[in-house]
Amino acid sequence: MTAYKDLSGEELKVLKSQLEKEFDEVKAKNLKLDMSRGKPSAAQLNLSMEMMDVLNSSSDLIGEDGVDCRNYGVLDGITEAKQLLADMMEVPKDNIVIFGNSSLNIMYDTIARAMTHGVLGSTPWAKLDKVKFLCPVPGYDRHFAITEHFGIEMINVPMTATGPDMDMVEKLVAEDEAIKGIWCVPKYSNPQGITYSDETVHRFATLKPAAKDFRIFWDNAYGIHHLYEDKQDYLTEILMECKKAGNPDMVYKFSSTSKISFPGSGIAAIAASDANLKEIREMMKVQTIGHDKLNQLRHVRYFKDIHGMVEHMKKHADIMRPKFDAVLETLDRELGGLEIGSWIAPRGGYFISFDAMEGCAKAIVAKAKEAGLVMTGAGATFPYGKDPKDSNIRIAPSYPTPEELKTAAEIFVLSVKLVSIEKLLENADR
Repeated sequence: MTAYKDLSGEELKVLKSQLEKEFDEVKAKNLKLDMSRGKPSAAQLNLSMEMMDVLNSSSDLIGEDGVDCRNYGVLDGITEAKQLLADMMEVPKDNIVIFGNSSLNIMYDTIARAMTHGVLGSTPWAKLDKVKFLCPVPGYDRHFAITEHFGIEMINVPMTATGPDMDMVEKLVAEDEAIKGIWCVPKYSNPQGITYSDETVHRFATLKPAAKDFRIFWDNAYGIHHLYEDKQDYLTEILMECKKAGNPDMVYKFSSTSKISFPGSGIAAIAASDANLKEIREMMKVQTIGHDKLNQLRHVRYFKDIHGMVEHMKKHADIMRPKFDAVLETLDRELGGLEIGSWIAPRGGYFISFDAMEGCAKAIVAKAKEAGLVMTGAGATFPYGKDPKDSNIRIAPSYPTPEELKTAAEIFVLSVKLVSIEKLLENADR
């Protein structure tokens, strides 16, 4: 295929007119397609329906420690649920606290606690003149929404093929004690699907921050969300690395079963050092008497152990893999060689990250919407919704049916082509 930049203005105009005809035909179909968020599809939710049957009115609702799961008590999770999530998060059972259904909720609470009460005796962040956070970009919009909500200044750190630019991270945290944390999605990152290399994890564990209350917010949301059995990324476990490096308190690790069981009714946990967890439990005592133990029990009775969970995730992969393959195949077939965009083929997670020509992302998303395809807003993968290059677009293949996805991918590439041609013609006219 000839790169668009090598075509003459006349050739581009002819091509544009052909593509506009195709676009009008698609538009006339009045489609309503949604590829905006990484929501599991109905087929994925159906995989866990038997979980609804593991507890009923005649079930034994006493936990393995003799705890009556119907009653008050047990602040940090029933033992068997702690074991299940500890195995999923690759940490010792004693280094985990189970909360409610959402890891995002735990992250919000963790920032809120630091704002009001500080971290391990340090000044509460709300009393400081300036609090800053490092944000690997492109990244997860809901992370950025939390820090923005609390008025924390966010600093972009570019992502590389092995994780965030660690030269920049090391330099910034060492120089500025106002930098109190960094957001990380270390495995199958949102949106690029990148897994941090061993060296990157090691460099995180050996950071020398100026702020003694600096924390790595390690959101391992996609720890067991592989797409392929024979091609799986491996991630070094951060808690142990930090402990070995003499920085046991520097990391908070988050995870949940949101995209394993039911997103609205999963269980979520934080893993951290003894000192961090002691402080968290002290504050939790005021906040709650304990989270939903029946839901914790339901998860344990259904999955039984980590092996049950891994087998369950293979069923998710069987549903997700053809969807990712369909989008990637369309991108390769329709855009390969045109030099108007680049993308990464991930081995897991929930997204495909697409980088359009500079200055085109907003227009591509708007164009797709015109044809009935709703996508994540351009800029969402950057703090404050501002992508300096206006080029990154997050593709979320999970929710549509395979048939809808095929159409959605065709609309997307058509939108990319049209907007790119317009940009090239506009540049040529200058």
